[in-house]
Amino acid sequence: MRSRFGRPLKPLRQPGVWFLLWCMAVVAVVGISLLPMVDQPHARISDKLQHFIAYFVLAAAAVQLFGSWRALIGAGLALVLLGVGVEWAQGALTETRTADRMDAVANAFGVAAGLATRLTPLRNLLLSLEARWLPRPPG
Repeated sequence: MRSRFGRPLKPLRQPGVWFLLWCMAVVAVVGISLLPMVDQPHARISDKLQHFIAYFVLAAAAVQLFGSWRALIGAGLALVLLGVGVEWAQGALTETRTADRMDAVANAFGVAAGLATRLTPLRNLLLSLEARWLPRPPG
């Protein structure tokens, strides 16, 4: 069954640019997760909440990009697997980080909450912003 838009990406005016920015955000989350841990004696926000927010943002951004449920579910599953993989890498490949199952759980809940934005009026926010602020390409 094809989506309302008939293809994996929504009919954005700059789909390649938005997809590249999303990929860069994914790479940034992975990179930050694997960097040496900086001492944070008085962290103002819970570690689990940080994980939840990072993966929520990635999944909610995927909702803005992908028009079909199939592509969106694929992106969501990939993000959950990425979260598990990053946790494994923190324990196996770094000396200053440790793997934590509960971080992976927070990541997965963040993905689920981000994907749930597909069920809200915000699901086409990027399409609306593009239509309002970006000129239509010639042709």
